[in-house]
Amino acid sequence: MRDERGGGGGGEGEGGGSNMMFVETNSIPRPKFGNMLQYSDPNISSNMVPYDPDDFPMRNSSASMQTSPMSYDPSRMSCEGSPMLMSPWNQTSPYSKSPWSQQYDDALPPNSLIGSLVREEGHIYSLATAGDLLYTGSDSKNIRVWKNLKEFSGFKSNSGLVKAIIISGQKIFTGHQDGKIRVWKINPRNPSVHKRAGTLPTLMDIFKCSVKPSNYVQVRRRRTALWIKHSDAISCLSLSDDKTLLYSASWDRTLKVWRIENSKCVESINAHDDAVNSVVATVEGLVFTGAADGTVKVWKRELQGKATKHAFVQKLLEQESAVTALAVNPSGSIVYCGSSDGLVNFWEREKQFSHGGVLKGHKLAVLCLAAAGGLVFSGSADKTICVWRRDGVIHTCLSVLTGHTGPVKCLAVEEDRESLDGDQRWVVYSGSLDKSVKVWSVSDVTQTVGIQQQQYVDVDSLPSDGSFSSAGRASKNRRY
Repeated sequence: MRDERGGGGGGEGEGGGSNMMFVETNSIPRPKFGNMLQYSDPNISSNMVPYDPDDFPMRNSSASMQTSPMSYDPSRMSCEGSPMLMSPWNQTSPYSKSPWSQQYDDALPPNSLIGSLVREEGHIYSLATAGDLLYTGSDSKNIRVWKNLKEFSGFKSNSGLVKAIIISGQKIFTGHQDGKIRVWKINPRNPSVHKRAGTLPTLMDIFKCSVKPSNYVQVRRRRTALWIKHSDAISCLSLSDDKTLLYSASWDRTLKVWRIENSKCVESINAHDDAVNSVVATVEGLVFTGAADGTVKVWKRELQGKATKHAFVQKLLEQESAVTALAVNPSGSIVYCGSSDGLVNFWEREKQFSHGGVLKGHKLAVLCLAAAGGLVFSGSADKTICVWRRDGVIHTCLSVLTGHTGPVKCLAVEEDRESLDGDQRWVVYSGSLDKSVKVWSVSDVTQTVGIQQQQYVDVDSLPSDGSFSSAGRASKNRRY
């Protein structure tokens, strides 16, 4: 761990994206949800060959590329065999250009597709919502802003794909493939205008830090870098519960802590032995990290005078399959972990993070998780989204949302402000490597038609210390 203070600095110039947009004004009658389980999205041309993940061979983690599954090369940067670069979906899309379509039904079934947002410019890697705005990031360098299912604005970075987006007040933070965090501000006079406010770390901090040789750390064999800089792609971002700290995790295996007030990197933690795929900060200063090394770790924020430090608390999970996603429910009482084996594990904070069970609803890797109210959403490489309702430790699969033609890479959820009393509804946004964002209306009311409900809980032989290992469980060892 390191601690550093320094001066402020500036950032890079702003840019703008293209304004091409295809709008289909004639509404297409949307089939009922039960029929959606059998038919593909009408936006995808029917003469195209459907995407089938089974056409591609199973791949090991970047940690085990060209070696045995248990071996590990400390000199390898995780970008060299990163799951997205190795992925068969990170190629030129086979799908034809599709117009944006808006579809409505006055009598929405409990869980239904509202519409699809499609831009022919890249796979969707990140989503974030703020009020009535939706932000989407892709590998096109563009961040698109949507309002009422229509394109509202957009801004462009000079980096590669946008892997993470998080919003704090009037600031938008975006994490990129080049290892930088870019900061944007909304113009108060014109909310459609977003201006670059800086880059983390700032140029001034990089200059000040570079003077001291002790500020350089080894990031691979015969290569060093400043500890305040990520040396590989940023995979995820999270905010502390008091919104004062920003956490960034990277394929360089580190977790970095930034003070939002002055844009300083205040701490860098060598968190894992392989690419960190997810970070979630929650109540009581707790931070959870999950990585391609198959572990989930818990860290606790501690104040030491004016300095902020994060101490390692415990390891929740250790397994062969890579950890690909984390989520915490709104109260912070349950921690969920998605893995490349298609399972979702969860732990209960009130029971000293004892393992609560396993949700089994996907055939392929779980790539994203989200929690809202009493619901949990899991998106997968099998192109589906499972909707789970929690009652204590029992999780019931209310429905499976289908319609994407590629892996579901990211999720965002917000409360439906038009929900009726007694019928809590949520608007769920799902971003996919099929280049589309789908918008769903989801209710926590039990569905009675078209969906087979099942309870997925597995609590076999749990260790008394709260940790959990799946080493003894059969797994295809598909890592992401």
